[in-house]
Amino acid sequence: MEVILIKDVKRLGKAGEIKRVADGYARNYLIPRGLAVRATEAARKQLAERAAARARRAQAEKARAELQAADLESTELVFQARAGESGKLYGSVTNADIAEKLSATLGIQVDKRRIILEEPIKQVGKHKVEVKLQGDTKAAITVIVEAQEN
Repeated sequence: MEVILIKDVKRLGKAGEIKRVADGYARNYLIPRGLAVRATEAARKQLAERAAARARRAQAEKARAELQAADLESTELVFQARAGESGKLYGSVTNADIAEKLSATLGIQVDKRRIILEEPIKQVGKHKVEVKLQGDTKAAITVIVEAQEN
């Protein structure tokens, strides 16, 4: 019997796949537990429609992320921080600080884990910081750290 998997089934397949299984396995295990449905023409058509809707949604999200990346590319964030004579900061500028500043200045909510910093910024000057938006879409923003006037 052919079934369409509704949920991932270990050692059988992922949700949305059409699999040929033994009749008893389908009738006694997969279908009663809500893991699969019979692969009728109507079910196949519904599966195709869901896949097409998922693809359209993913394409729209990617386009939105690319527009957001274009906006972020020209962004410069300026931070005032206490620094010593050599330009070394007493504290640091972290990815959480950058996410908070992006939210405050541009109104763009970016998770701090999506701001890629190998280590916190501890030096006065211009720094390029990469922001991972959605999928493989990335944007590089400029972070300017200035010494705070006492």
